[in-house]
Amino acid sequence: MVARRASSFGGSAAAYARERPDYPVEAVRWALEPVAGRAPLRVLDLAAGTGKLTQVLLRGGVAAADLVAVEPDAAMLDELRRAVPGVRALEGSAEAIPLPAGSVDAVLVGQAMHWFDLDRALPEIHRVLADGGVLAGLWNTDDDRVPWVAEMKRISRSSVSFRNWRPKGLPESAWFPVFERAEFPHAQRRTAESMAATIGTHSHMLVLDEAERAAVTERIVGFLRATPETAQGEFDLPIVTLAARALRAGG
Repeated sequence: MVARRASSFGGSAAAYARERPDYPVEAVRWALEPVAGRAPLRVLDLAAGTGKLTQVLLRGGVAAADLVAVEPDAAMLDELRRAVPGVRALEGSAEAIPLPAGSVDAVLVGQAMHWFDLDRALPEIHRVLADGGVLAGLWNTDDDRVPWVAEMKRISRSSVSFRNWRPKGLPESAWFPVFERAEFPHAQRRTAESMAATIGTHSHMLVLDEAERAAVTERIVGFLRATPETAQGEFDLPIVTLAARALRAGG
């Protein structure tokens, strides 16, 4: 089931591009802080999906850098190329990165590192990073410290949901022995319908049969239309973005 969920996004690539949140610029700048003085800064957006993080990198002042995106799913890669046509975009995976050794100063991963085979991916990321390079992962999580968000997450669970899942950051390893974590506030403007559409792009929804997916969507929309904080049209979904970064061992 994990492998099926990991490969489920391509069939909904257009919805993913339309409905998923981006990342706060402050989190991206923090991720790149250890190598910010390098010029030109060479950045790899790994498992780049439809280009959500790629676009923030461009907005965040990395436009003059050597920026490359790598993504294994052809449909997601097509959406990325449409969104950021000026960025070099290559087909490849975290376990087989189509770049030479030591060719980038930073590898950033948005909302994807939990799908990697880390035993293979970490040495491969280490290979493409230059001495002193940085690996950083970013994850957007709905801020369930807010009561209505916690309830929305509860009622949106499906029969295949990971219970109480939280990103754990980067595992310590010989390749990346020490990592730091930071959290950044973020938000996404939503309606009841677009919030349900966003949740509909989550892997646990994508692998459901049509009947269960429709039932979960109906529950989400009904709840949001009946909740004071979300019943009046548009509202802000509070998000916490977790960022974790680690320097490449050996330089």
